[in-house]
Amino acid sequence: MVQDNRRRAVIPPAAQAMYDAYHFAPATRVGDMIWVSGQVGVDAAMKPGKDMEEQATLAFQALAAVLEAAGASLADVVELMTFHTDLRGEMAAFAKVKDAWFPDRYPSWTAVGVTQLAAPEFRVEVRAVAVAGCGGV
Repeated sequence: MVQDNRRRAVIPPAAQAMYDAYHFAPATRVGDMIWVSGQVGVDAAMKPGKDMEEQATLAFQALAAVLEAAGASLADVVELMTFHTDLRGEMAAFAKVKDAWFPDRYPSWTAVGVTQLAAPEFRVEVRAVAVAGCGGV
């Protein structure tokens, strides 16, 4: 079977307004490779979570939803990159949430401290690279 290597934007219905307003795809898929744009900790009403734990949970929920729309799952994540406005101060709270979403078969991970994210209330942003189907046991 020949792999389809055409570039495809992955836009879950809930993200269509962001795609239209800000001109970026929540994910891009080429073949089995999927690049997921940074996900922040907001709920369906775009309200940020109250603390790191809630924002990280919301960001991982969004990551899982985008991957599902792309035909993959968190088990297929091969790389995480996370951006933190208080890397050292909130790492323990973030890591606790991350470990709940990735309890084993840990992906590569780079955590970066930054001075700003897109909104002043945002504490963390999570982006990922996945290979659809690679997480199957």
